[in-house]
Amino acid sequence: MQRKIFIGVSLPDEVKKRLMRKIERWKDLPIRWSREENLHLTLAFLGHIDDDLIMGICDSVRDAVGGFDMFDVSLDRIELGPTRDENAKLVWFTGEASEELKELVENIEKELGIFRSEKKSFRPHITLGRIRKHKWEKLEEKPDISENFSILLPVESVQVFESAEIDGKRKFTVIESCDLVI
Repeated sequence: MQRKIFIGVSLPDEVKKRLMRKIERWKDLPIRWSREENLHLTLAFLGHIDDDLIMGICDSVRDAVGGFDMFDVSLDRIELGPTRDENAKLVWFTGEASEELKELVENIEKELGIFRSEKKSFRPHITLGRIRKHKWEKLEEKPDISENFSILLPVESVQVFESAEIDGKRKFTVIESCDLVI
């Protein structure tokens, strides 16, 4: 059997609650909003992985993050992404590029054997919602989805997640949590 796997950073509950309050004013727009419990910072999407490989992935991620000191990531803007024009697909919470995240992601990719080339930068983002393109295009006037909003997100551990459809809803479950160095 295969499971849909990705690597990310869990968010503290208080950050999730603050983000959900922030997007409340856009709730009526044609956007499929993320559920509060699923909010996270994605580092790498691995796709459908055979069950017998998952524990090895967890071991590799643990090895990759074991030498990294904890750090903070600054997130400061809710906006459309990855572009801010008619090609936008998401509403996300983002910040400036993070050198620490870039190095962490590269190290994880190297341990997993999926490293392709050094990244110029890694701009963190948390997906808040996915635009329903066909309904979005029918809007006479496109709404302005942008707001400055600052959070300092502690990166103390990295999680291996499974993404599964349960009772018609997408649910992200932590398979393994790998701590950074205190």
